[in-house]
Amino acid sequence: MQINGVEQDGPGTALLLTAVPAGRGKLMDTSSVVPALAAVTPSAWTGTPATTLIELIDPTDPQAVLTRIQFAAATADPLTIVLVGQLQLDRRQHGIHFALARSTPTTLRYTGLPWSWFVQQLQQRRPGTTTIYADLVADADVWKLLDDEPLDLGHARAFGIIAPPPDRRQPVQPRYTHALAQTLRTGHRPRAEELHHEALRRIDTQGTLVLDPEHAAAASNTAIEARKPAPQAPAQAPAYLPPLPSKTLPPQPQRAVSPVYVPSTAVVPIVDDPHQRIAAAAQAGRHREAAQLAAAAEQHVRQLFGPGTYPAVHWLEVRAYLASAAQEAAVSCELWLSAAEARIETLQQEHDTPDVEAAVNGAHHQWQRIPDADSARQLAPRLVALRHRVPGRQRGALDAIQKRLDQLNSSSAGQAAPRTALRPREAQK
Repeated sequence: MQINGVEQDGPGTALLLTAVPAGRGKLMDTSSVVPALAAVTPSAWTGTPATTLIELIDPTDPQAVLTRIQFAAATADPLTIVLVGQLQLDRRQHGIHFALARSTPTTLRYTGLPWSWFVQQLQQRRPGTTTIYADLVADADVWKLLDDEPLDLGHARAFGIIAPPPDRRQPVQPRYTHALAQTLRTGHRPRAEELHHEALRRIDTQGTLVLDPEHAAAASNTAIEARKPAPQAPAQAPAYLPPLPSKTLPPQPQRAVSPVYVPSTAVVPIVDDPHQRIAAAAQAGRHREAAQLAAAAEQHVRQLFGPGTYPAVHWLEVRAYLASAAQEAAVSCELWLSAAEARIETLQQEHDTPDVEAAVNGAHHQWQRIPDADSARQLAPRLVALRHRVPGRQRGALDAIQKRLDQLNSSSAGQAAPRTALRPREAQK
């Protein structure tokens, strides 16, 4: 069996991600493409008889989307991603996001999937095993950026189109995805390049940016300047990884695929990497098995490197994620709190670093989901103390904690609301 000209064995995975914001922020109408994609057999996307299908239709939670991407990226088998939706620019931090169902221009940082998260997962896969079919529309800010630099797609071979922002009240139709589905529904199973060109023959690409790995991403409209060739992926670890103290990690450790809330920039040393086994167990619903594997891995690195090291904190976060997947909100919250405290107090990371913010946000998110009032009250002081130090980028985090504490106390007669937990002086002790 061949995928993109490379001989492949084993099963494949197909990830179908279709999402657009509701309301006036919608730049693409995906309502008609969902049934078209559903009519395509999963094996048609990968060319393998045994194909695992992961389907995400209008998801709302970036964390949940990232989790599915990590599960899909963790396998060494062929992976095909069908991506339908819109790209928007976070005007404050100037990062490109894939908009989700609840995304708005003002909440994009919290409700959209950062494009860098998506790319980072693909960069950890072996080149030649990932194929992307993208049917995207860019907002005005992203479209301007694409004039100067092509969209980063990691190691994947990417086919598709990126449309410019449409006129108001006239959302773009996902014509490219419709054409792909029409071709595959006939029973024809062409190679990726052939499928791509067949789809292009069926649609009008005037004014769009065509993604084609055989050539640099190029605009079909001659009025738009040609894009720069996509840079080759580096063979070593990405340049943005921060240097770590030599006493923390052994020289030249491997990078691990990590099912964590936000992809960590810390390098995790691994010998017998259990990440894929853990991801497979969690995805199959074997949460106890996944948790035991992660706990054993944490104990192993604690013995090798100590409790206050990047590897140990990494496994704390893996366990926190697994607890959330098993709907054990209190356990997950406490693990996220421990990870955040370790990053700040032991690893001496700045309060505004992505890993620290992600750990505190993870703790807060899980705390809101704790059903038991006593457990929530018990964990509240630690969460409040962290929130004073790491307020996050969404306003009102402390107010949200107080609001829930008031609700818990109003439903428990005879218990005083622990409002003192919100006093900054007490929280910082």
